[in-house]
Amino acid sequence: MKSTRSSDELHPVYLQINLKLILFDGKTHEFLFCPSDTAADIAEHVYTHWPKDWTKELCPATNILRLIYQGRFLHGNVSLAALQLPTGKTTVMHLVARDNLPEPNNPGQLKKDKSGEPGCSNCCAVL
Repeated sequence: MKSTRSSDELHPVYLQINLKLILFDGKTHEFLFCPSDTAADIAEHVYTHWPKDWTKELCPATNILRLIYQGRFLHGNVSLAALQLPTGKTTVMHLVARDNLPEPNNPGQLKKDKSGEPGCSNCCAVL
């Protein structure tokens, strides 16, 4: 069963993004969203329209619902359009309860780690 945002009824389905959300226990539900909707908008909508087949005990506060897409937490201001998700197709994301998000990766630190410059490495020298 799909849930549609009432404000999206003016937008044809082929211009919307079908999100299939998966809970940690494997339960799923599909929702339709506009590309301009943000992760915070989605969390608010899901919280407000919590599916009946998802247990009520697992319904946390809206401000701790987090989306995971391709292994990364989405911050609240990220829109579906920014992720370049295809309209008219189904995209799968995970929905979890988490108080705070991890900090975005520091590109300088990643570069330093990969370049082999001083720091902790994944090798061991036996003398």
